[in-house]
Amino acid sequence: MDLKVPIKIADELSDEVINGTGLLDLASGEIHRVTYEDYDADVEGLPVDSEDYEFTSGILSNNGKDVEFGIKVNKTTGQYSVTADELLEIKTRAAALFAGLSAKDMLASAEAKSGKGGK
Repeated sequence: MDLKVPIKIADELSDEVINGTGLLDLASGEIHRVTYEDYDADVEGLPVDSEDYEFTSGILSNNGKDVEFGIKVNKTTGQYSVTADELLEIKTRAAALFAGLSAKDMLASAEAKSGKGGK
């Protein structure tokens, strides 16, 4: 199954933020088709190569609701990705947020289904 979702990307430098977009592969955690807004990586190099690069984050949005997460950038290849743990966290938080459930609601529902409810 090929499931890629659009995300916003922010490369944080000491004095500026370079914004962009990409496609997060929910199976592998790789981020494809990274493009920057008002920044030419062919001329200026990748943001991660800048001396004042600090970190990269991403945002997955749906109907005005956002899930923010950390992104790793491979300095050798320039490949953007999320770790397996971060990918699981994104999926969990996105499912809860986009379905309108709180973590407490999800836990109560899971306990009720497993018969471990406190009653």
